[in-house]
Amino acid sequence: MAEPETPAPRRAPAGAAVLQEDVTRAIRAAVFTELATVGYGRLSIEAVAKRAGVGKTAVYRRWKSKLEMVLDVVSEVAAQVTPVPDTGSLRGDVHELVTTAAQALRHPLARQIVPDLLAEAARSPEIAATLEEALQRTQRGIAGVVIRNAVERGELPEGTDPELALDVILGPVYWRLAVIREELSPAQTRRLVRAAMAALADAGSE
Repeated sequence: MAEPETPAPRRAPAGAAVLQEDVTRAIRAAVFTELATVGYGRLSIEAVAKRAGVGKTAVYRRWKSKLEMVLDVVSEVAAQVTPVPDTGSLRGDVHELVTTAAQALRHPLARQIVPDLLAEAARSPEIAATLEEALQRTQRGIAGVVIRNAVERGELPEGTDPELALDVILGPVYWRLAVIREELSPAQTRRLVRAAMAALADAGSE
């Protein structure tokens, strides 16, 4: 017999395809907390289910494996904490991207999870490839919108590479906060924005 999805009293089933959103949110939160507590290597479906207050069946209904579960949750969080900026100018959008990414990476859980996932990716080609694909898909979409808007406003020329833009805008933020783990002051943030703008202008002129 399948384990109940929640510890609540049994109710008439609504069909195998129906997934309770509150249960999904609880599992996602549990995954994030378990990652920060024990790391990817020691994380288990059983521990996630216990923390979320559900049975393992509830987890497996949503994800087929630990890797799929973790990457889906991390990608979802990345999309939520890095919304597409629309300030009306490229400089404003770049500043918004830098400050939003910095705020997300300063979160205590993110400061533990990101280095751990990077370390796991260095040891496992499968994790590296899947993590890269999942996170870059989200970030590329954001960069694509920012660059397209800038081109339409005449701030950048046609053909500006969104992937290069993503590298020059967010690369230094990840390096400083997630890799060498040093703080980013407001003055340094402004310098990063100026540097990114200069790099984008130079790239667009080639």
